[in-house]
Amino acid sequence: MSLVYAGVCSHAPGITGRAERADPVVRDEFYRNLEIMRQDIIDSGAEALVVVAAEHFANFFMNNMPAFCIGMGEEYEGPIEDPEWLKIEKTKIPGASDLSKRIITEVMQTVDTAFAEEWKFDHGIIVPLHFLTPNYDLPIIPVNINCQGPPLTPLHRAWDFGEALRRACDSVPEKIAIVGTGGISHWPATPDSGKIDEAWDLDFLERFKNNDKEAMLSYTDAETYDDAGQGGFEIRTFIAIAAAARGAKANVHFYAPIPIFAVGCTCAKFEL
Repeated sequence: MSLVYAGVCSHAPGITGRAERADPVVRDEFYRNLEIMRQDIIDSGAEALVVVAAEHFANFFMNNMPAFCIGMGEEYEGPIEDPEWLKIEKTKIPGASDLSKRIITEVMQTVDTAFAEEWKFDHGIIVPLHFLTPNYDLPIIPVNINCQGPPLTPLHRAWDFGEALRRACDSVPEKIAIVGTGGISHWPATPDSGKIDEAWDLDFLERFKNNDKEAMLSYTDAETYDDAGQGGFEIRTFIAIAAAARGAKANVHFYAPIPIFAVGCTCAKFEL
């Protein structure tokens, strides 16, 4: 088996950009769990990290909005945002071009995906990497699911994509870790920024940790928008990781609403 780790975590820009304004007790416990994720990935022996994220109009816009995209560059750069705002310096991140091409080729046997040799990471990828591979020494394969530009990628297709990713990871000899990043409920860049629906989050996480496919796919976009904000559309990244876990249950090691980070912050790992 080549997939050696599967987990999810949050990626909001405030996690680094407004760190000093958060409750230090809750913030530090969140950071501690991100450190545990980092160590778990190291201990898994992973030779590359696939990051399934939601892009924020940094590389893709309405003139070209793929349902799925996988990076296959030799290297990447990030963050695309102002480093002073995000509190992360611009850096080069190693890719895994040959490995990525093999994964893309296998994914495309069942799911159509775009691919890109050039990709500038926004906070959706670079914030998790800041914690999970702070020396930027683990090859990264970035993945985007369209959670931002309607018509959004359907939830059942995100599940299909996760299954295809798992099959692709298991088809290569390299050991692969996969991490999904996103919200859960949040209202970024709106007057409601900082609002978090904790009850909605906990209900979703209950479905997620049980890997309850039917329950996770039962949301409609209208319901999600009303109850969890446009940021709630990022459940697609969590759903893809659940599919890649092939029925395994997840341990939610951390969840807490952190309003100054504008999201309910999460760390979870599947028991593969």
